[in-house]
Amino acid sequence: DVPKGAETFRVSGSSGVEVFMVYNTAQVTEPTGEAHWPLDAGVDVIISVDAASKALNDLKVKVSYFGQQKGGALGHSVLYLTGADISLDVDTGRTGKVKRSHGDKKTWRWGPEGCGAVLLVNCDRDSLRSREIDLVSTQLTSLDDLQDMAPMVLSCDGPDELFDNHKLVLNVPHSDSRRVGVFCARGGNSLSDYKQVVGPQHLYYEVERHPGERKISFYVEGLTFPDADFLGLVSLSVSLVDANTLPEVPQFTDTVTFRMAPWIMTPNTQCPLELYVCSVVDSHGSNEKFLKDVSDLVWKANCKLIVCPRIENRGDRWIQDEMEFGYIEAPHKSFPVVFDSPRNRGLKYFPYKRILGPDFGYVTREIQFADVSGLDSFGNLEVSPPVTVEGKEYPLGRILIGSSFPKSGGRRMAKVVLDFLKAQQVQAPVELFTDWLFVGHVDEFLSFVPTSDQKGFRLLLASPRACLKLFQEKKEEGYGEAAQFDGLKHQVKRSINEMLEDRRLRNDNLYAQRCIDWNREVLKQELGLTERDIVDIPQLFFLNDSYAEPFFPDM
Repeated sequence: DVPKGAETFRVSGSSGVEVFMVYNTAQVTEPTGEAHWPLDAGVDVIISVDAASKALNDLKVKVSYFGQQKGGALGHSVLYLTGADISLDVDTGRTGKVKRSHGDKKTWRWGPEGCGAVLLVNCDRDSLRSREIDLVSTQLTSLDDLQDMAPMVLSCDGPDELFDNHKLVLNVPHSDSRRVGVFCARGGNSLSDYKQVVGPQHLYYEVERHPGERKISFYVEGLTFPDADFLGLVSLSVSLVDANTLPEVPQFTDTVTFRMAPWIMTPNTQCPLELYVCSVVDSHGSNEKFLKDVSDLVWKANCKLIVCPRIENRGDRWIQDEMEFGYIEAPHKSFPVVFDSPRNRGLKYFPYKRILGPDFGYVTREIQFADVSGLDSFGNLEVSPPVTVEGKEYPLGRILIGSSFPKSGGRRMAKVVLDFLKAQQVQAPVELFTDWLFVGHVDEFLSFVPTSDQKGFRLLLASPRACLKLFQEKKEEGYGEAAQFDGLKHQVKRSINEMLEDRRLRNDNLYAQRCIDWNREVLKQELGLTERDIVDIPQLFFLNDSYAEPFFPDM
């Protein structure tokens, strides 16, 4: 279109069109007065519009060409434009609401100064009629379920005629398709109007835009938690595609990135909300008195008592080993999630049948090709209160699990469970040595209690050393004949004098103390603790086939 003899040019745009010139200042000087831009100096013209067009080709850019001689233009070229406003937006600012973003929506950064949307795994069951976790269904089972999903808004403003030969395509990368689901309501807002348009069965969705429609709402659910094979990031894109070309060519693509909210454990230093216990009958009889005493305590603590009846626990009293409570949180919503252990004994079905429900999620990890060990029970899964270690903050605390001694054989927590815990990232697990214990759980020798000082908590550690010292003091005060287990039918009565004179018991506890001391140093190092943060609790153990069992009830 350039006329013969043209050496310079000038560009102008109609109302609503901005024109920018991009050039190398070492080669080109910006023209002033009646001068024009040189044609052969690599000057780029950048065109931008600030609003969607009302009609096709209602915007234009005019280029005028000039020769060496002064006078009018040798000719003109006119570029007709249609402005389309296409944008995919999510809660990148983490305010709980979707706002239009002109920044980088692909990047996700941690922390209060970070950016990027958060996605909840839809692992609760909002409809009481449903038998499955919500994420299993491609149909919406309750309108309440929308509250668990992250809102996403597609802006699609422009002349309706534009969309006669262009289409909007929402798509998910194949690698992310089994981790995310997208719902959209077309035709109304009743339950049946909501369809899963993108997910494991649908990699893309040709958006149904109605005439005059400028915004379309979507709802995004997470399907899987971060794990060994999944860092937690998923992306969705929308493209404006020219349907008149073969193959069809995307003319513009906008992409957003989500991070799946991690499962977060809560420390027992927080105020209790609910207490779960089992009703059992065994060789010692019924535990009715225990349940009555616990009920009184729960009433004083102003929390709720939930008793798992014998028909549901099937003789399994160890509810602490069966499940662990945590939560997931996004700016728009949070709810508790129970983590069901793979131990699968009498309480196997209790978390799924009785705890999973509206706004109470469920997650589990099963061991496929190996035997379950005692270390896979969740008495072997604890979390510290918030700590700071050499300047690094762990505002959600650190997970504590029991394992074998480093660089030795022995029992360890199953890889599938440990991988899951590590993949959550926000409570970096610490492995302690618990394989010296017959049961092998961290909760046998440590616990945390809240305090009102600046630290906020103390670590309680079982201490055979403190127990033997206490007994020696009591002997010297004249209480040597005071008896342990007095009145218990199934235990032999032992006096303080007898226990202090029992050389085997003393040697067993010297060994137990060495094991606890090794863990003590690990805990000080990994949790940033000092001796002032630790309270020694008198405790004795005895060895049974080289493994330690509690001589009396432990931590």
